[in-house]
Amino acid sequence: MKDKLIVILPRVPYPLEKGDKLRAFHQLRFLAKEFRIYLFALHHGKLNEKEARQILEPYCEELHIIRRNKAEIIFHMFEAWIKGLPVQTGYFVTEAAKRILKAKAAAIKAPYVYCQLIRTAELAKQIPGIKTIDYQDVFSKGVERRLQNAPWWLKPVFASETRRLKRYEHHVFEIFDQKTIISKPDRDLIPHPGKNKIHIIPNGVDHDFFTADNKVQKDTGLVFTGNMSYPPNVRSAEFLANEILPLVHKKKSGVKLMLAGASPHSRVQALQSEFVEVTGWMDDIRDAYNRSKIFIAPMQIGTGLQNKLLEAMSMGMPSITSELANDALLAKDGKDILIGTHAQSYADHIIKLLDDEEFARKIAQNGNQFVRSRYDWKEASMKLAAIIMQKI
Repeated sequence: MKDKLIVILPRVPYPLEKGDKLRAFHQLRFLAKEFRIYLFALHHGKLNEKEARQILEPYCEELHIIRRNKAEIIFHMFEAWIKGLPVQTGYFVTEAAKRILKAKAAAIKAPYVYCQLIRTAELAKQIPGIKTIDYQDVFSKGVERRLQNAPWWLKPVFASETRRLKRYEHHVFEIFDQKTIISKPDRDLIPHPGKNKIHIIPNGVDHDFFTADNKVQKDTGLVFTGNMSYPPNVRSAEFLANEILPLVHKKKSGVKLMLAGASPHSRVQALQSEFVEVTGWMDDIRDAYNRSKIFIAPMQIGTGLQNKLLEAMSMGMPSITSELANDALLAKDGKDILIGTHAQSYADHIIKLLDDEEFARKIAQNGNQFVRSRYDWKEASMKLAAIIMQKI
């Protein structure tokens, strides 16, 4: 009989509009082949619970959705600040959640516990078993990068949260038996001398799903996808529409840009124009890829492996990104992908791809082969299962 595994997530992993939810969902699919999963997912806000349960329950022995209200969140964020913890741990962890998990875990008696993100670490402390945490990203570095461009009145807030996160990332390393992270560049940023013991578990791609439909008319030149309320994506969208696209228009006046993704921030919505389409939530994000000629992700802040790049390259799109994003991806510049460093270099890459169809085809083909050979959910998740059971 399969061993029991308690999985603790900061969000219900459906719908899949955020990177952590996508990672959690696909890991659950394959971990369910090795374990009996008892899933505990925190939630705040709107949720089609019936639909979420219909999608997730086939992978779970039990599914517990722990709801938090706004008053609880505010109180526990303040409590975290008083205790010197990262404020975001208070956003995701409440005393009610701790009580529920402690009681349920005592009844389940699972030998293994798996937590996603340091946001859930406080919930796991009280639960017995061999514990694994997925850092996924290095939150301290992400907040530190946002600090550089924050308005003056927010700089002290971001500086304080950066310090708290660094201390907490170090602390988390000490209290978990096994640790995972999404890429080597992220691992190198963990503030702990034993960071090389952290296992690298990359994201994957559902290559059967993310396959191009060549019958769809490509009526858009450029596409950028992602959760459009996430600050790194908001900044990239503005950079694209306000700085890169005008340079492209000097030589290619009709090129259009699509900003596709859930919950567009008001700053993203304001970019809508004759040449910029802001789609909001799309039932099938493949429509955005199929309609566009070039994928571009000029990420300037943030950490981790960009799922959007994996998807686009799996769809056979010639793709452009930044050095920051490619540090985790590890594609070869000029062969598998094109790397931009400033607005003009991005514009030059776009124009080259639009003018030279054979060059665009080679970049697309090489990029497709690259992600299909290196990024696979099943392979990554089976390695994760071995780590959880301490076989690696």
